Amino acid sequence: DVSLIYINSIIKPEIIDKIDKLINKINIDGMIASGTLKNLIEKENKNPFPSTISTEKPYVVTRYLLQGYAVILVDNDPFAIVLPTTLNDNFISEEDDYNKSVNVSTIRIIRYLTFFITLTTPGVYLALTTYNQEIIPIELLISIAAQRENVPFPAFVEAFFMIVSFEILRESDLKIPSFASSAISIVGALILGEAAVNAGIVSPIMIIVIAITAISSLIFVEPEFINGLRIYRIAFMFGASILGTYGILLIFIFMLINLATSDYLGIPYLTPFAPPNKERLKDSIVKAPTIKLTKRNPFLSN
Repeated sequence: DVSLIYINSIIKPEIIDKIDKLINKINIDGMIASGTLKNLIEKENKNPFPSTISTEKPYVVTRYLLQGYAVILVDNDPFAIVLPTTLNDNFISEEDDYNKSVNVSTIRIIRYLTFFITLTTPGVYLALTTYNQEIIPIELLISIAAQRENVPFPAFVEAFFMIVSFEILRESDLKIPSFASSAISIVGALILGEAAVNAGIVSPIMIIVIAITAISSLIFVEPEFINGLRIYRIAFMFGASILGTYGILLIFIFMLINLATSDYLGIPYLTPFAPPNKERLKDSIVKAPTIKLTKRNPFLSN
């Protein structure tokens, strides 16, 4: 059994009609989990980042319903699917409701900074060390060159190896019991990093670059959003290894075009930034005091 939940006096009827049509188009023998439904109804989303959010928390679902979103529940599945969501929704946490607006604004600025750090840090390192060494201060450049002297692989292979190693540790962290996962992943990362440096497979500076990237990515918890970050991170690395800083700029422009032209159920993925919406910008990177947030998203509600 699948339930479509919404507040009729808030959400726009055309959004419900579109969701209803997507669900009715599904031709499947049985629905075991909400993830199956999520993949079937989100096939129209053309960018790597998700247009839905999964949550197990009832009060989070209630907050989204009051803002004009729809929610799908699948019988016997603990996750609720909230839709249609935008890029900005992935930077808003349920804990924001409990803090002052100035503190929430600071935290959200940090979240957006970490988003760009985890996307571009390996690519920027590759671009600077491979093509654009003139940008690096001479003392730092000499230090990096000395560290990479005994490394037999190109910088891209070195970075790709460490990225894959971290992702393997991250996946194993999710599979093993929670009481042991943190200890194993930390010890695994320390041993792997030290062994790789001693063996001359990677340089110490690369360990630092990947560590900064990995720590920045931990701030995001939505699995599909993390997968989107992985795809674009590899794309930035390829662009940097081929064209240097110009490659990073080209991939960034491509990403912006892809996100700006994406919409799901008629909702632009970059709203409230593009197209700009003054009222919703009050609850984006900077959060206005709650008493001033008096209007809902015009794309979701009248």
